[in-house]
Amino acid sequence: MHGIRKAFPGVVALDGVELVVQPGEVHVLLGENGAGKSTLMKILSGSVPRDEGEIEVCGRRVDLATPRAARNAGIAIIHQELALVPQMTVAENIFLGRAPSRFGVLAWGRMVRDSAALLTQLAADLEPEALVESLSVAQQQLVEIARALSLQARILIMDEPTSALTTRETDRLFETIATLTASGTAIIYI
Repeated sequence: MHGIRKAFPGVVALDGVELVVQPGEVHVLLGENGAGKSTLMKILSGSVPRDEGEIEVCGRRVDLATPRAARNAGIAIIHQELALVPQMTVAENIFLGRAPSRFGVLAWGRMVRDSAALLTQLAADLEPEALVESLSVAQQQLVEIARALSLQARILIMDEPTSALTTRETDRLFETIATLTASGTAIIYI
């Protein structure tokens, strides 16, 4: 991100912000409320337009005008408030809105197998057919991370992911972050 500027009526939230993240790195955005952390990440994830500046991913200039454009560029965000459907299964949540199909029919077996592979990659002991409402908050975060992996995210933004976690769950999250960075995923941790 180069020269990023964003103003709202009466407030300049960001002015000339530079952020460079390399594969396998973890960056922490730290600051007081109102410092612009979330605004910067909303710009990177395509949910808020920038007023000025450029964004490059893998050396290519990209226009992240929508969340879909950001996902297509390999950027995923896990919001502080998890965006899961409690009454659906882990697999259904991982592939929500993108379920695999064959001849227009849901390919349930493939979705379960693909979900299991993603969960194994994260060393997450979760059943793809379990209902999300039966999971702990930490397990639900793993589902969100698996969703990001299913998108083949090269940059994963985590918005205060430990705010509702126990010490043990936080340790597990940090292990997951280490696994992701070892495979080349860049992490931005608010």
